[in-house]
Amino acid sequence: MLSGKSDKPVAVVTGANRGLGLETARQLAKRDIRVIITSRNAGKGEVAMEKLLAEGLDILFQPLEVTSESSVAELGAFIHSRCGRVDILVNNAGVFLDIHGAEDAGGASVFNVSLETLTATLKTNLYGPLLLAQELTPLMKQQHYGRIVNVSSGMGQLSGMEGKSPAYRISKTALNALTRILAAETQGYNILVNSICPGWVRTDMGGPQAERTVDQGVAGIIWAATLPDDGPTGGFFRDGQPIPW
Repeated sequence: MLSGKSDKPVAVVTGANRGLGLETARQLAKRDIRVIITSRNAGKGEVAMEKLLAEGLDILFQPLEVTSESSVAELGAFIHSRCGRVDILVNNAGVFLDIHGAEDAGGASVFNVSLETLTATLKTNLYGPLLLAQELTPLMKQQHYGRIVNVSSGMGQLSGMEGKSPAYRISKTALNALTRILAAETQGYNILVNSICPGWVRTDMGGPQAERTVDQGVAGIIWAATLPDDGPTGGFFRDGQPIPW
C-alpha cells in the first residue's frame, strides 16, 4: 500500500465492506487504481481492507457515515491529505428498510409506510450521494476528469413502477433525478455521471434467491466507472446498455 500522494487514479467506493462494494473495489484496484473503501462500521471496513491488501491491491480505508455531513467532510480531508485527487466516486452504500417478504407483504405498502422508514431510506440512498458529490466534485473539476456512478435499481424506474417497497422505490427514483442534475451541472468538465442498475444480485440485500452473481452485478458498475472521455453521461444503464427511466 502506498502511503503518500501519487499520480495513480483514485476511486472512492462507499459501502465497500461486503457484496457489490467490496467486489467493485477489488476490480477497480486490479486496474491499477488506488481505491479508498468506506464503511459505516470501522471494524468491518478494516477487515475488508486487510483482505484486499493481502491480494496485493492498493487500498485505503476511511470510516464513513454517508448521512453525516461531518463524516463526509472528514473523508474529503482524508482524500486531500493522503491522495490529493479523486477520479471515481461509486455511490454504492444503500439500505432497503421496507418490510418485505411473503409473511410481511402488507408492511411494504405505500398506505402504511412510516415517515421514519421513508426518511431513513432517503438519508442513505439520496442524501448520502448528494453530500459526497458536493464534497468530491470540486476535486474532479480541478483536474478536469471524473466519473460518478450512482448504484440505482430497476425498482426506481418510473416506466415500470409497481406497488410495494415504497421507500426504496422512491429513494432510487430520486437518486436517478440526482444523476440527471449532476450530469447537467458538470457539463464541460469531463465528469460523467450515470445511474447503474446491477440487477437482482445475490448479496446480503438481494438474498440467496437472486438471479445474478456479484460479478455480473459489478460489471456494469466498473464499465461506468471507467468510461472513456466520449462516454455517456446522465444515463441509466444495466450491463452497459441503456434502460428506460
